Amino acid sequence: MSDPVFPIDHDAWRQTHLGRLLGHAMRRFDERVLALMAHDAEVPLALSNLAARAQVSAAHVHITRHLARDGSRLTELAGRAGMTKQAMGALVDQCEAWGLVTRGPDPLDARARRVLFTADGLAWLEAFRNAVAQAETEFRASVGDEIATVVTIGLEAYAAA
Repeated sequence: MSDPVFPIDHDAWRQTHLGRLLGHAMRRFDERVLALMAHDAEVPLALSNLAARAQVSAAHVHITRHLARDGSRLTELAGRAGMTKQAMGALVDQCEAWGLVTRGPDPLDARARRVLFTADGLAWLEAFRNAVAQAETEFRASVGDEIATVVTIGLEAYAAA
């Protein structure tokens, strides 16, 4: 029987469990990174405008996170991002239209193609690195260095398990 002052809500856990909190935190972090990139003078104007208009989503950030500097095959890129080849292909098509990436020959296999950053894509990657560093600094300022360190260590241990 529940106390009327402190009612027991048997469904509250659905909004407050660790997975949901991690999801909210990741979305907030990614949104902050994209907002910083939208106002970064080093980001090519067309890409900055896309970020400012919320046309670049967390899904597009997968390419930024997972594309090797020297290029990747689509299947490798999809695997690193945990996406299907078809879904990643659609993202690559869009990013190619924006001038972020291009497709080129694979030096190891004449039948294969590699996805490569363009010069604008490399500028985007550098802006992404700077924005991530700024967002991490803001996170540390928000929760304190000790908690940020514990969160980082905990998440690294959890991800590695």
